[in-house]
Parts: sequence; structure tokens; C-alpha cells
Amino acid sequence: MMPKSNPIVAPKGFKSRRLKARLMATLAAMFLFGAGTSTISHAQTPYYQGKTITLVVGTVAGDLYDLYARAFAQHMPKHIPGSPNMIVQNMPGAGHMIAANYLYSVAKPDGLTMGATLPTLYFEQLIGRAEVKFDFTKFTWLGNATKSPQVLYMRTDAPYKSIEDIRIAKEAPKCGTTGTSNMGYFVPKLLEETVGAKFNVIAGYPGGSEVDLAVEKGEVQCRSLSSEAFFSREPFSTWRKNNFVRVLMHGAKNSDERLPGVPSIYELMDKYKTAESGRRLATALMAAGEFHRPYLAPPNLRPEHVKTLREAFLKTAKDPAFLEETKRKKLDLDFSSGEEVETLVTEVMSQPADVVERLKKLMGR
Repeated sequence: MMPKSNPIVAPKGFKSRRLKARLMATLAAMFLFGAGTSTISHAQTPYYQGKTITLVVGTVAGDLYDLYARAFAQHMPKHIPGSPNMIVQNMPGAGHMIAANYLYSVAKPDGLTMGATLPTLYFEQLIGRAEVKFDFTKFTWLGNATKSPQVLYMRTDAPYKSIEDIRIAKEAPKCGTTGTSNMGYFVPKLLEETVGAKFNVIAGYPGGSEVDLAVEKGEVQCRSLSSEAFFSREPFSTWRKNNFVRVLMHGAKNSDERLPGVPSIYELMDKYKTAESGRRLATALMAAGEFHRPYLAPPNLRPEHVKTLREAFLKTAKDPAFLEETKRKKLDLDFSSGEEVETLVTEVMSQPADVVERLKKLMGR
């Protein structure tokens, strides 16, 4: 007869320990699964979702810079993954200097602040103005809405039918401008420096409209302004129709089909064999027309935010609703990519000392 085997008896507390181990394993698995799910969910949520981008504009509300910015604020978010909100914050003062200093030194480089400022701010850095608290080359350039080279118009009944007529004239024509810190002053002075065409620049008019009124009255005979304004606003449309004024020069590097037969400053410099330093001075001054309405962000943005905002900017340029709105508001468009603006900025900021000195002299420094 087989002896009875003794039953195996679990040590005291064994079952509770085993249950506890199973419970701990289950909790750990749940934690890991939850963490993994959270990570996946986070990765799939666009960075901009639920956020607000602030677009800082260096002018008062209603100015052209503001109108462009508000069109972008309405249509650009749909081209950013996550479709963030976008609001416009006007920060006028000191010729856009306050806005530029804020974007450079105060705004966080988190992809949630953009800006729209004057391109000519780089002049102020080149000549060393104390108010400049930024390095133009270190901004993050997102794109440019339009190009707008300068033009110089002259009353048709004035005895100056060409730049050559001005070069050989005994009495210099009078050009009106608001002050000595804008292109209405710089362009006539640049023509003196580069091709020998002398002008008597009358500064101090309150605004561009007052300069144009002075032209109508015969107080002055000429004015330099952006081609954007000349081809989109009154009184210029009526003036062109009535042959009241003619354009003697434009600042574009390429020909402008709207100005057949009108020489560019670069063609004039070829004709009059301008020295290299004069050419570099012209490049430094006239480049502002090549990125007339730039959009920028603070320095040191993360590469993925730069890529997202640059791509959204260019997609907005092709957005039918955006194009319809800008057409209705008569806002010219001629887009450049962020990469193109960055290259141009690097070029204009790389001026030798002699050119900077000539620029200081031209700007009254």
C-alpha cells in the first residue's frame, strides 16, 4: 500500500504576496500604457493648436502696413498646423524702431510673435544710431509681401525731361519731401552722389499729400516715392492719365513693364561709369524696395517653427480668399520667401567702412 503523500502547503502569506505582485504588475502596465498613449497624443497635437500668434505692426491702425498685417492675420492661420488665432498689435513710434526693438529684445523666440516693420531700419543700424537695440541680420525673416522700388517723378512742363537734363542744368530742380530721414530725401541725394544729377531738396512738408499739393501748385517740381504708391493711389492715376507728370528714374534691378523706356538707377550708373563705392551705396539704399513689406520674428526661433511660419507665409500668398481681399483693398503683392529676404539682408549689411561713411554723410550723421 502506497504511503499517503503530504499535501504541499503554501507558506503563510504566499497568496497575498502573489496577489500583491500581480496587482503591482498590472498597475505598472497601466501606467506605461497611459504614459505611452499620452506621449503619442502629445506628438500628434500640433504645437500651434489652441495658441495665439501676435503680429506686431510698427504703425498706427489704418496705415498700409496695418492693412497688410490684418489681411495676413485673417488668412495665414489656416495654413499653420493647428490653426492658431492671430491678432494684430499696433506698436507705433520712432519710425518703427520701438516695434523692432521689442521684437528683438523683449518678445520670446517661441514662434508666437511676428512683426511687420519698415525695411529701411537697417539704415539706422549701419550708421550707428544709439536708438537701435537690434542686429538686423539676426532677426528671423519669414517673407516679404511686396517689392516697391522708388520712382522719381517730374512735372511734364518742367524743363527736365531726363536725368541728363538735370545733370547739365544751370538751376537744380526742386524736389519736395517730408524730412531728411526718408527715401524722398535719399533718392535725389543718391543721384547726386552716383550720377551727378543735382537737386534742391525742400524738406519739412507734413506728409506726402502736402508734397503732391506743392507739386500741383508749382512750389516744387519733383518727388521720389514708392512705385506701389505711384501706381495705386490718387492723385497719381489722374496725373498719369492727364500727362501731368513723367517718371525719370526707377530703383528696380530689373525693368518695369509699367515704365517703358524709363532707366533704372543701375542703368544710369552704367552709363555714367559710377565707381564701385557709389554702386555699393546705391545697393545699400535701394535694397529697401526689394523687400518693401517684410515679415520677421525674434532671433533664435527653433528650426521647426521657422519652417512652419515660412511655409504658411508662402501658402497665404496663393490663398484665393487672401488674394481677393488684397485686390479689393488695392494692396500690391509681389512675394519673396524668407530665405530670399535673409540673403538680401546679409548682402546690404555687409558694407565696407567707406560706404558706411558715405551713407552717414547722406543721412546727415
